[in-house]
Amino acid sequence: MIVTYATQVIEKEAIPSLHFPQEPIDKSKDQLLILKKKLRRSMILGNIHRTKMRIIFEDEEGLKEVQTTIWAVGDRNIVLKKGVVIPIHRLVDVIL
Repeated sequence: MIVTYATQVIEKEAIPSLHFPQEPIDKSKDQLLILKKKLRRSMILGNIHRTKMRIIFEDEEGLKEVQTTIWAVGDRNIVLKKGVVIPIHRLVDVIL
């Protein structure tokens, strides 16, 4: 199944200036498990092969997209190059 998103494409350097609401995006437990598996796989691809991923997330203004490598995945955040952080509870999808 192919899902398309109407996103605003931004540069990784713009992410620190965004505001992320505390409320999580509505996801089922299954959707959250699938997302976490994708994040771990993306981190491995980023660290070993320098593979850039399409990261879809939502800030207070709407859906955004950035193409970059994922360097680390924690319990609450993902870390991109140069220490840029995105909270997992605001992630919509990660696409190769």
